[in-house]
Formats: sequence, structure tokens, C-alpha cells
Amino acid sequence: MHPTFKNIATIVAALALVGGLYLWYQNRQPRFIAGEKAPEFAATLLDGSKAKLSDLHGKYVLLQFWGSWCGPCRAENPTLAGLYTKYHDRGFEIFSVGIEASAAAWQQAIQQDGVTWKYHTMEAQDFEGGLARQYNIHSIPAIFLLNPDGVMMGVNMPLDQLDKTLAERLPVR
Repeated sequence: MHPTFKNIATIVAALALVGGLYLWYQNRQPRFIAGEKAPEFAATLLDGSKAKLSDLHGKYVLLQFWGSWCGPCRAENPTLAGLYTKYHDRGFEIFSVGIEASAAAWQQAIQQDGVTWKYHTMEAQDFEGGLARQYNIHSIPAIFLLNPDGVMMGVNMPLDQLDKTLAERLPVR
């Protein structure tokens, strides 16, 4: 039995659709993977001071992209606040990038969620800010765990895995 033109056209269309979806999916993934060096950046923090990612060299750093308007982000913030409290004195820091339309809503969410770390910066909600583009962020939450040399250890790891990794790397002294 020979395939008909209609069958071949259907197969080609299906393959094109699958290929297109795969490329769309890949384009929406964070740009970096575990094992790559996190690119340097500088930002103005919530308190008006300037900071660079390299200021945190020598510490384990969680680079977090989130938003006050993002339900899943807000849901994970209490867990991140707990991890920060648990590991900060052992060499762990969090650098948060708020993808926001409203500075007031962002500041209120920081207070409400108890995310008390120093390193908070904000970018435009449309994902067109410099850091969102640099890290290819198209959806949030997105997190990157960096080792003390600034090399990515994990991208979007589950929070229980993050806790386990930090416990292994930052034992109680």
C-alpha cells in the first residue's frame, strides 16, 4: 500500500508542528544550564545602593526571578525565606530580581512575604529588562543556584532539592 499525498502532507504538517513547538519551548527556557558560569551584572537595589553579582563571590547564591503578581512565586517565597534564615550565616545569599509593573506592589510583597535579604532589584513586568533578557527569562518563578565561583549548580531545582544541596554544601559548623 502506497502512502497517499494526503497522508504524507499530514505527517509533514505534524512534524513541522512538533518542531515548531520544540523550538518555542527551547526559546522560553533559561539561557544557562548547570555547569556554566553565571554572567556578571550590576543592579540598583531596593535601598538605592548598587550591587554586582560578583560582590557575592565566595558564597552560594540563589538568583531568583519573581514577581509580586505571580502566585507560584509568592507561594515559594516563605520557603526561600526559611532557607535564607537557615543557611545565610553559613555562606548563602539570595539575589532577587522582581519582574514588576508597580514598585509599591513589589515592596509590599517583599514585606508581606518576609524575604528579608538585602539583594532585591526590580525590572519591567514585560520581561524586557536587561537581566530578564540576559538570562532568557520569559516566565517566573525562575531560580539559578550558583556555587562560590559563580558557576551554576542548578536551574529551577525543586525547593526540597535546593535545601538538600545547601545542607550538603553548607553543613553546621
